[in-house]
Amino acid sequence: MAEGNHSLVTEFILAGLTDKPELQLPLFLLFLGIYVFTVVGNLGMITLIGLSSHLHTPMYYLLSSLSFIDLCQSTVITPKMLVNFVTEKNTISNAECMTQLYFFIVFAIAECHMLAAMAYDRYVAICNPLLYNVTMSNQVCFWLVFGVYSMSLIGSTAHTACMLRVLFCKTIINHYLCDLFPLLELSCSSTFINEVVVLCLSAFNIFAPALSIFSSYIFIIASILRIPSTEGRAKAFSTCSSHILAVALFFGSLAFIYLKPSSVSSLDQGKVSSVIYTIIVPMLNPLIYSLRNKDVKVALNKLLDRYSFLWKRVFCLEK
Repeated sequence: MAEGNHSLVTEFILAGLTDKPELQLPLFLLFLGIYVFTVVGNLGMITLIGLSSHLHTPMYYLLSSLSFIDLCQSTVITPKMLVNFVTEKNTISNAECMTQLYFFIVFAIAECHMLAAMAYDRYVAICNPLLYNVTMSNQVCFWLVFGVYSMSLIGSTAHTACMLRVLFCKTIINHYLCDLFPLLELSCSSTFINEVVVLCLSAFNIFAPALSIFSSYIFIIASILRIPSTEGRAKAFSTCSSHILAVALFFGSLAFIYLKPSSVSSLDQGKVSSVIYTIIVPMLNPLIYSLRNKDVKVALNKLLDRYSFLWKRVFCLEK
C-alpha cells in the first residue's frame, strides 16, 4: 500500500478475546456480570464514604478516589468489549479508538499513582500517628489527588499524541480495546519514538509508584515490628493488608505487559493480563476494601439499619 493511502484507515476491527463462536455468549454473560458488579461495588463504595461521617478521613477520601478511577476505567473498556461478543464484526472508528486509548491510559496511570498516595497515607498513619492530622490534612489530600490526575493527563496526552503521528496500514487490532502495543503492530511507519515514549513513561509510571509503595512498606513493617503487643501488630497490619493485595494484583499484571519486550510475551498473553488489571481489579477493589475493612463494614451496617428504619416507618405510616 502506498504511503499516501495509509491515512485512509478510518476504522479498526477489534478482534476481541476469542474468535470461537461457542464462547461468545458465555463470555458476554460473564463480563456483563463483572461490569454490573464493578459499577454497583464502586458506586456503592463512593456513596457509603460520602454518607458516613466517620469515614470522612484522608484514607477513605483516597479510597473514594480509587473507586472513581476503577469505575471510569471499567466503563471506558467493558461496554465496547461486550459489543464484541454479540456482533459479527466489532468496528471502531479511528477517532473513537484514539479517544478510548486516551481515557484508558488516563485511568491506568491514575490508578498507579493513587495506590502510591494510599501507601503514603498508611505510612504516615502508622509511622507518624501523632502528626497524621497535620501531615494528611484536607489540603494535602487535595494536592495528592491533583498530582495523580495531572501526571495521568500528561502521560496520556504524550502517548496519544505520539500515536496520532503513526501511519496505519492494517485494520485488525488483536485485542478487545485500543491499547498501545496492539496499535503499534498495525503501523507501516517508524514506531521508534512511540516505543521510546512507552518505555520511558511506562517505567516512570510503574517504577516510581512501585518504588514509593515499596519504600513506604519497609518503614511500615519496621514500625509494626516495634509494637510490643501481638494484638497491636495485628491491628496495624490489618489496616494495610487490603492495600497490599490491591497493589499486588494491579502492578503484577501491569508490569507483565509494559515492562517486557514484545518478543518475550505475545499479544495473546497480553490480553489475558490486561483482563486482570482493566476488568478484574476494578471489580475486586471494592470487595477487598469492604470485606477486609472493619470501618467499612460498620458504616455499611449503620447505613442499612438507618434506611431499614426509615423504610419501616414509611411503611407503617402508609398503613
